[in-house]
Amino acid sequence: MTSTTTNRSFATRARTAAIALALAVGGAIVAPVALAPSADAHGWITSPPSRQDNCAQSRTSFDCGEIKYEPQSVEAPKGSMQCSGGSAYAILDDNSKPWPRTPTGRDVTFQWKLTANHATSVWEYFVDGQLFATYDQKGQQPPKDISHTVKGLPTGNHTILARWSVADTPMAFYNCVDITVTAGGTDPGTPTPTPTATATATATPTATATATPTATATATPKPTATATATPTATATSNPGTCTAPAWAASGVYVGGDKVSHAGHQWQAKWWNTNDAPAASQWGVWTDLGAC
Repeated sequence: MTSTTTNRSFATRARTAAIALALAVGGAIVAPVALAPSADAHGWITSPPSRQDNCAQSRTSFDCGEIKYEPQSVEAPKGSMQCSGGSAYAILDDNSKPWPRTPTGRDVTFQWKLTANHATSVWEYFVDGQLFATYDQKGQQPPKDISHTVKGLPTGNHTILARWSVADTPMAFYNCVDITVTAGGTDPGTPTPTPTATATATATPTATATATPTATATATPKPTATATATPTATATSNPGTCTAPAWAASGVYVGGDKVSHAGHQWQAKWWNTNDAPAASQWGVWTDLGAC
């Protein structure tokens, strides 16, 4: 599959070069250049697997055609309610095909794989054609492994249309995910939390020596000096005043969420994930001060 994809990318570059040459010579070819998709490729949902992911991984009982080589390229103008977005990959819209269904619970984490993480306006999730959840990216650039957990899905067989709208172009990317939701089901895309090591200091008690008083010949008690060992200082963990939960790389945060990190307390300005406080170039965290 890698060899085939490489050949296709080479062919795309060759076609682009040919069009550019034609423009330079005659200026006659304009519309095909404006409508041709970007050669970079962009992104798709891998868990639960989207229709194009099932095609790319050869999980379907039928031939999907060219989309099996381009799962990341289902790109079309914004606003479509089709699985293909109205692109050339019309097979994705064919609901008569036996598309594989993934069993899930009512809360489902949709994991994206982005090969070009464009600045994004919104992510939208439609359940059987009805808007169910929206995540506002506010024009920011998302991480390449972004995921969203959509909660409270209705039980039964459903097709989820996920629409990723780019902020600075009129285009969007489209994915359809076929799932079977049950009340007792599990989330197939739940991220594995990163364990956080906690150091605990334990004080070691020291022995205390006490001398017993003795009487003198005059019968006057003359106690000897009592040596008392002073306990040594021991390190103890200091929880400080950070009351917010510790920031986690796998966490998903929305505006107003508070976390503690590096001895400070932080508040999220907007939705984010895997964006460490004080390390983000987008400034998604407000420093509330040391704690």
